Amino acid sequence: MITPIYGILAEFESPSTLTAAARQVKAKGYNKVEAYSPFAIEEVNEALGLHHNRLPLIVLGCGILGGLTGYLMQYYLAVIDFPINVGARPLHSWPSFIIITFELTILFAALATVLGLLGLCGLPMPYHPVFNLPRFALASRNRFFLCIEATDPLFNRHETAEFLSTLEAREVSEVAH
Repeated sequence: MITPIYGILAEFESPSTLTAAARQVKAKGYNKVEAYSPFAIEEVNEALGLHHNRLPLIVLGCGILGGLTGYLMQYYLAVIDFPINVGARPLHSWPSFIIITFELTILFAALATVLGLLGLCGLPMPYHPVFNLPRFALASRNRFFLCIEATDPLFNRHETAEFLSTLEAREVSEVAH
């Protein structure tokens, strides 16, 4: 009986070999690919097509929501709920609403940034299948890894492992669930 696996993980010595391998993996047609490195490598992101990011739209939307919340809250309180005419000024005096509106815009955007980043990155993640491999601890020091997940439509356990071993990989391992 064949045991189910999470994917095939290849270890590389340098960022350049990881980048070249990522390009070849993407050219072969694999889509469910993850790259792990001790620092960000922009070329790997380009090779894997990982530039689509929804975080700026989330932050913008929540910032606008915060600004509207601050402004409408003040409008409701000053004009509708508890109108007080002080010094013959109009009840809807928008210049006095600017500070709170600005502060709530920043607050909502900042909270959206933190929570959106955690949500989009899938954090907190106390467990991931690649943590089962002892050599993966080197990903935070000086090694670079590329994992093709078993859920990829082109994934074949033996063919994928053979393909990754032809890409100057130092070691190719199966990642168990």
